[in-house]
Amino acid sequence: NLDHDNHIGRLAIGRITRGTLRPGQDVVRISEAGIGQRQRITTLLTVEALQRRPAESASAGEIVYIAGLPDIAVGDTVADAEQPQALPRLEVSEPTLRMQFSVNQSPFAGREATTSSTSRQLRARLERELQTNVALRVADGATADIFEVSGRGELHLAILIETMRREGYEFEVSRPAVITREVDGERHEPVEECVIDCSLDAVGAITEALGSRGAQLQTMRTDAGSGARLTYLAPTRALIGLRSLILTLTRGTGVMSTRLVRWERWRQLPPRTRNGVLTASQTGMAVAYGLQGVQERGQPFIGPGTQVYEGMIIGLNRRGGDIDVNATKQKQKTNMRASTEDATVKLVPPRQMSLEECLDFIEDDELVEVTPKTIRMRKRLLNAGDRIKLRKRDLAS
Repeated sequence: NLDHDNHIGRLAIGRITRGTLRPGQDVVRISEAGIGQRQRITTLLTVEALQRRPAESASAGEIVYIAGLPDIAVGDTVADAEQPQALPRLEVSEPTLRMQFSVNQSPFAGREATTSSTSRQLRARLERELQTNVALRVADGATADIFEVSGRGELHLAILIETMRREGYEFEVSRPAVITREVDGERHEPVEECVIDCSLDAVGAITEALGSRGAQLQTMRTDAGSGARLTYLAPTRALIGLRSLILTLTRGTGVMSTRLVRWERWRQLPPRTRNGVLTASQTGMAVAYGLQGVQERGQPFIGPGTQVYEGMIIGLNRRGGDIDVNATKQKQKTNMRASTEDATVKLVPPRQMSLEECLDFIEDDELVEVTPKTIRMRKRLLNAGDRIKLRKRDLAS
């Protein structure tokens, strides 16, 4: 693996297979391109009681950190300069999903961030992540404040988002999209093996959920004592949002793992259906009276006292199509007393959504706003009039 130290530089982590390694020793790096030039080990570290400690030497079987090889990559062999011999190369899986990271442009930008989150700062943070996260890829987007980030699945990217969020950054991310390639003029997509360990009483619900996503069951092994293990083959796009769904269906006891097995020709999957959303029409604080109108139209995502802005997604519509609702609407006050004046407003508990659920929930015209304190969903175009004009333009074209 790889690591980085601000004082030492790039660190290579590995296990010594043969021989002895010492600081100052001349070595060569054997990569896919062949044997490289002589380089010198500047620092040799071993691990004792979870602490890195300098070492005078290390022998076969020990796991060490070495510095002095700035161009080393995962899978390369570090060999003696006099007798270089390559070991079997480790392969790193290719990225299968990509997302757009962009500067936060919501009306609440800058309120909750504890770290500067300009495009320059986001670029520096992502480039720093590339030094240790070997499966990550970062490219420039359509504009200067958008970055195309590719990873080995939804969980890989979600961990990066959560890490940056805890470091105090705020930014916006788009819905994950599958990376495709052209093979003989045809569009191909990644196919993954999905292994699910669950209890026996959850097998039926999981089978139904995977079947509706177009996954193909390969094997099923059941054991009265340990539960069941289901193995599926499915395109990567069918697995987006599946991890959180498995946890829900198994009440938090299910375990899911995936790995890339091959690339296949793009095929049609069952259509993804989602009702419309309820978006805020006004900026301000949500109140109980306004949320009463929201829950009459669908399932709310927020409770009273939540700050909202125009274009922010605050609920799920019961029907298709998006609706603008005013969650900040106050009850009109008059000098006339009515029998319902002191009636208590009864609200249902709002639906709490995790980061993974938000990434699976949004459509292509929506974004997830990530801040150190809050995760919000919003429309790309906040103004309702602009969204209507865009919809008419798309229909006309």
